[in-house]
Amino acid sequence: MSKNLKQKLVAYGMVLPAFLVVMLTVAYPIVSAVIQSFQDGSTGEFTLANYTYFFTDAAQRSNLLYTLYIVIVTVVIAIVAAYLLALYLRFVKSKISRAIGMLYLLPRFVPAMCAVYAMITIIRDTGLINRIGQLFGVNINLGMMYHASGIITMNLWFNIPFAAMMIAAGLGGIPDSIIEAASDVGAGKLRIFRTMILPLSVKDVVVAATFVFMSNVSSFTTPYLMGGNAPKMLGIALFDQFNRYLDYNRSAALSVIMFLICSVSAGVYIYTNLKENDWEK
Repeated sequence: MSKNLKQKLVAYGMVLPAFLVVMLTVAYPIVSAVIQSFQDGSTGEFTLANYTYFFTDAAQRSNLLYTLYIVIVTVVIAIVAAYLLALYLRFVKSKISRAIGMLYLLPRFVPAMCAVYAMITIIRDTGLINRIGQLFGVNINLGMMYHASGIITMNLWFNIPFAAMMIAAGLGGIPDSIIEAASDVGAGKLRIFRTMILPLSVKDVVVAATFVFMSNVSSFTTPYLMGGNAPKMLGIALFDQFNRYLDYNRSAALSVIMFLICSVSAGVYIYTNLKENDWEK
């Protein structure tokens, strides 16, 4: 046996355990769910009924549109706010910016359950805001509980710090020298942003948006505690199909639908990484 072949066998042998773990814990469940999603629950025969149900039933179609609405609004607002925050932290040198830079990631270390319950005690109709208003003779009912606005607000609380961290890391890689050189030759702040900062940070913005999108498509804790009975986000709809109705085939179909929705964002992420060198040029 040649030395080169021995080295290859050793390398494959070292990789094999990790490969088997991935296949058993990731690939096999995915393939099994896809197969089950095309099976009739009683006969096991091939059928598309599990998928057509989610696009023809009015309630399930509302759940899908409701989820996409919340996710898209969350992504847009979170990325805009996170980008502005990242710009402020990167280019403004002050005590306030340094303090914000040390504190803005704290929401990432708060357990989701605790954070959601804390938000509920503030925004519910008998919560903190309402009680403060009562002191001044004003009855403030925000109406955010069991409504999309409450879920979006909670999502922003979680996602703005996360997105800002990713974008700020990208902005930190922009050398001060090129910005100072552009200023020395008379370029204004808006032109520097449009021609230098934005092109160099657009990749990080897209990557942050894809992660925010994927994390919210399958979110469970926030919509479970703050969402209404109808419509529901897809994570809650999947929970109902699996635990309440015990319809495992429809559960598998909904899992595949959620995976396909997230795969769009994953495709954008892969395309962004492939185009990174072109954008930098």
